[in-house]
Amino acid sequence: MKARWPITRVVHAVLLLVLATLWSGLLAAWHLEGRETLLDRLEFQLLDLRHLAIGPRPAPDAVVIVAIDEAAIREAGAYPLPRAALARLVHGIADRQARAIGLDMLLLDRTQEDADASLEAALGRARAVLAGAAVFAPSHGAQIHDGAGLPVAEHVLRPLQRFRAGTGLGLVNVSSDRNGTPRHLPLLIAEASGVLPAFSLRVAAAAAAADPVLDADSLTLGPVSSRLDLGFSLPLRFYGPKGTVRTLSAAAVLRNEGVAALLRDRIVLIGAAALGIADTFATPYDPVLPGVEVLATGVAHLVAGDALVRDRTVRRLDAGAAVGLAVLAAGLLVVAPSGLAAGLIVLAVLGWLAATTLGFASQVWLNAVLPLAALAPVVAFGLGGRLVLDRSDARRVAAAEQALRAFHPPRLAARIAQDPGFLAEPSAQAAAILFLDLSGFTGVSERLGPQATRGLLKGFHTLVEEHVSRHGGIVVSFMGDGAMCVFGLAEPDPGDARRALGAALELVPAIRAWLAGTGAFDGAGDVRIGIHHGEVVVSRLGSAEHQHIAATGDSVNLTSRLMEVGKTLGFALVASESLLTAAGEAAAAQAAFEGRCTVAIRGRAQPLAVAYRWAREEVADG
Repeated sequence: MKARWPITRVVHAVLLLVLATLWSGLLAAWHLEGRETLLDRLEFQLLDLRHLAIGPRPAPDAVVIVAIDEAAIREAGAYPLPRAALARLVHGIADRQARAIGLDMLLLDRTQEDADASLEAALGRARAVLAGAAVFAPSHGAQIHDGAGLPVAEHVLRPLQRFRAGTGLGLVNVSSDRNGTPRHLPLLIAEASGVLPAFSLRVAAAAAAADPVLDADSLTLGPVSSRLDLGFSLPLRFYGPKGTVRTLSAAAVLRNEGVAALLRDRIVLIGAAALGIADTFATPYDPVLPGVEVLATGVAHLVAGDALVRDRTVRRLDAGAAVGLAVLAAGLLVVAPSGLAAGLIVLAVLGWLAATTLGFASQVWLNAVLPLAALAPVVAFGLGGRLVLDRSDARRVAAAEQALRAFHPPRLAARIAQDPGFLAEPSAQAAAILFLDLSGFTGVSERLGPQATRGLLKGFHTLVEEHVSRHGGIVVSFMGDGAMCVFGLAEPDPGDARRALGAALELVPAIRAWLAGTGAFDGAGDVRIGIHHGEVVVSRLGSAEHQHIAATGDSVNLTSRLMEVGKTLGFALVASESLLTAAGEAAAAQAAFEGRCTVAIRGRAQPLAVAYRWAREEVADG
């Protein structure tokens, strides 16, 4: 018959699978939409750990930073760098045949006319890219533009109009997390007048001498294609600490100190790098990475195609892993043992974390936190529910086992509980058998009635169980005022006969004292005990649905006949010589039997040698 699950476990399994599906599905949907949650903060921390685990890598040689550092400021005598000095710097870089020039400076204000004119001429000659900055309203920073997911600027800070002639304009905004670490470079930003490109994109396009081609998930610039995240943003993978992108001091360029070869055919970004002056960002490798190096990282990604990959396909992988692991965990927690399920879930988690690390080494940004967050409530509810249900089942099983033990001898019940297959096949073995019953019981039960007789039998059975169990025997069955006991049923032992003899020698005086104490027998009741040692067959008897442990065979029949011998001889205890031999001479001598003889046994051809003790009073049989 097929076992059925308890309704509580069915309900728990259904709730667990519903929780796994709905919770993981919700997280997956949010992730695919790009909705910002607390999980992103945790993911960024693990992303930093992946940066550190994989380590820095060389930056592309095509990008060079000309830094307005402490040396350049000392030489120029002021910061911001005077427009005339900046003009000479741009002229010097252009003269050295740089492939593209980008100025990470907001040229918003007028200065001396001749200095501004000099810079205007230098910028026009170099066809440089100038920096602008988008300003976002606090409440609209994440506003969606035309369904494309672009950030929408409230207004844009642009360079002076005179500097924009013959130059390109790009926005220097980056997308940072709550700790100030840049994570994405938005390549397009919307404003009222249209869509403006990022500074890094504009510089890279100028270097490639090609217009960027955008589709839903990628950007192609000349021969190089980059896969983009939501909102046409480029995920950043930092190369290393400050200076990993080749950096030259503006002072060295102004003095022409052997920099020509380092600038020729390079993409050059000019920006502040002096401490306390330059804008800086915290990154996994450097807590104060200059902003110009963040922008240079974006340019390098676009020209080398080595940015992190986190497009819709990767996000779908994240979402699939979240749903798959959550449902897998729920299934394991339903069908597998708790320990095994927990172990397999841990292996799955470690496997996913390993996949995210290996993916990062291959420039793929898999989300480490999302599947773990999808798993967490499922595992908590699954293991917690299993714990509660298992404890409930354990209490129920313990109660059922305790109830069943009341219907089996304690030693036998313990053996069956330990080994449910005990005696699934019959076993022939030596054992000591003890039969006993009371004489005069029929008349007593007639006088007392059913209720009082039950109470009398309960006291008798308790007394027999106590003495037999103390000597290691098992009361196989109570038969009204009689009992059958076996020594060696659960675990055969050479001392079985000796223990059976010891139990019999205690039982006779104990039962006689009990009979006298009850007052029900009026001094006329007595006990008859027969004990024998021989081979028996122990097995399970009964149907497939209802079985009991029994000892059968000639030795059992012979022992039951010994009570008849006791009645004939007039003694309470009769033991076969086979038992006395098995018990040993010392035990037989201590038993102080009053006599020995050979008797005929009803139904047997061969007589049997027996010993007897404790003469009985003549009472009515019963």
